[in-house]
Formats: sequence, structure tokens, C-alpha cells
Amino acid sequence: MTNDNSSRTAAESIRPPSGDHWRVYAVQYARRTGKRGTHFHGYDSRGEEPHPTAYFVWLAVSTSRTVLIDAGISPATASGIEDLEYFGSPIELIGELGISPAEIDTVVLTHLHYDHTGVVADLDHACYVVQGEELRYWTGPWARRITKEQWLSSAADVAHIRASERLLTIDGDSELFPGLSVHLVGGHTAGMQVVRVRTAEGFVVVASDASHFYENIETDSPFAILHDLPGMYGAFDRINELSDGPHLVVPGHDPEVAVRHREVTDRPAAHAYLIA
Repeated sequence: MTNDNSSRTAAESIRPPSGDHWRVYAVQYARRTGKRGTHFHGYDSRGEEPHPTAYFVWLAVSTSRTVLIDAGISPATASGIEDLEYFGSPIELIGELGISPAEIDTVVLTHLHYDHTGVVADLDHACYVVQGEELRYWTGPWARRITKEQWLSSAADVAHIRASERLLTIDGDSELFPGLSVHLVGGHTAGMQVVRVRTAEGFVVVASDASHFYENIETDSPFAILHDLPGMYGAFDRINELSDGPHLVVPGHDPEVAVRHREVTDRPAAHAYLIA
């Protein structure tokens, strides 16, 4: 456990030095190894090869704002997932960076799959930002009829989000704060959105599951689970337009993030990596 003074110092140290830019962190809360064939659309002769998967939430901080991008998997859900190595609740790991749940003022939910909404109910001070198209899909007639997709979403999480007085639904692109905006791209889900953040190194795009792995966007190879195949290709193009280079695109589930970006070594229990 860290004391209050060390927590404040840690929180101050992760913020940018001025109000002109944000900092973006990837926080890895779990990992598992699946098969390559379940991670890419269409036939692949390498389909039976082991293919590691990482699970992240992302933190965007300015001098005055704390924005959590996605809400991971809850401990209760994680305990029932076979072969998942769970490092801890995203809230606990972010706490290692000195950020308490009460300090998170905004939660941008890129989409409403269960592994991106898991701890929303524990963030009782934050505004939830969701694309209207995403919420309409998961609470409408099609999601109820397309049974093969139902496992992807937590009905309890969606109900909590929908009922919240702190819910902000967006239709399309919107700047939430100076230097931080959301952009509707679709593809993976009906209302998939990505987050663009102005940092000292340029515009970062947190792609989340609009590109699960670097390989998806870098080789134009869609992920296996998708709502709209042309939309996923379009999402790749939009992400590249929004970012200031491929090194500033952050995929949703790629262990390579921990290789390409610097770990926050003074807080190893956070499993956090500075993107920019």
C-alpha cells in the first residue's frame, strides 16, 4: 500500500508539465494466449498457431483532467475466463499510478463489449461517453436476435450505463476537451469509436478494438469479430488520418505495446506504459 503523500506525488508525476498537452498511458490488466485463427478474419494456414493477447485500459491525463478509456474486465468476470492471467482490477492498477476512482472525471467507452465495460459500476463520479449508435444497437432488437454476439456484451453493464444520469451519448465526432476528441469509426461494432489525444509527441489515437493488433492495421487484415467488414477497413483509414504516425496508434489487445513503449518502472505494479 502507498500512503496519501506518495500517491499524490505519483499522480502529479504522471501528468504533463503544462496544459498544452496530455499524456496517454496503456495499463495492462490481463493476458492470455489464444489461437491466431480466432484473431483474424478469413482463412489463414497459420490459424492453429498460439497467438498472445493482452488486455488494456488507457488513461489520458492533462494538468486538470483524468480520462479513463474503457473499463476492462471485472474481477468477478475474470475469475470465470479460462486461462486468463489477471493482474488485478483496472481500478487497482490505476491506483498504483496514484489515481483514485474519484479522480476519474470521464470514462470514454469505445464500445460495449464486456471486456471494455467491466468496472463501470465502480466509477461513480465519472461521466460515461458512448456513441449513440453503439447504445442503440445493444439495447435494440438486432442484438437480441443475433444470438452469436450476445456473449460479447454484459447486459448488467449496459443497463447500468444506460440508466446513469452521468451518461453522455455522442453521435459522430466530438471534441470532449481541448486536445481530446472521440471519432465514430464503426467496423468492429455498430458504434465503435476511437479517441484522439494531443500529446507533446503529436496526436495519439487509442484505436482500442478498431484494430486489436498492430498487424490488423499495418497489414490491412481485419479482426475476426466484426459488425461490418467494409467499416473495419474504413476504420483503419480513419485511424491513420487522425494519428501523427503509426507509432502513435495504440491497438486494443497487442502485447507488442509493452515492447514499443516505455514501462512506468517506478510503479511496476501498475503494469503501465507511457504512449506519449
